[in-house]
Amino acid sequence: AGPGCADLITVRGLRLVREADVIVHDRLIPVDLLDKAKFGAKIINVGKAPNKVRFKQVDINRILVEEARKAARGSLIVRLKGGDPFVFGLGGDEVIALQNANISCEIVPGITSSIAVPACVGIPVTQKIIATSFTVISGHYA
Repeated sequence: AGPGCADLITVRGLRLVREADVIVHDRLIPVDLLDKAKFGAKIINVGKAPNKVRFKQVDINRILVEEARKAARGSLIVRLKGGDPFVFGLGGDEVIALQNANISCEIVPGITSSIAVPACVGIPVTQKIIATSFTVISGHYA
């Protein structure tokens, strides 16, 4: 869903939100993105906050599998996550759960805040001679 502003979602991500029959989202998405969902789409909030877990990861995985199994053929279920689902986002766990249930999925990478936030304020994460690499470190265990 991008790094916090609704207009920073990828073009492909926005198209899928508009077409989705079911959207399973976390708390880090820009909430106004849900206004782009088609009329009648089922919206499921599985957001977690530090020390306030509404759903454990195993429950989110189960919801994704259940929604995919009960969806009509050709239905579109979107898992909408803030930032990039594979950077501290547990997207890998969700893909494994779907694969174990023999459910195919498509990954649409987002824009990680570790690059987007500095860029929004004019700070390059790398700069010739000054900084030729950068490291992303989590402040807590995902």
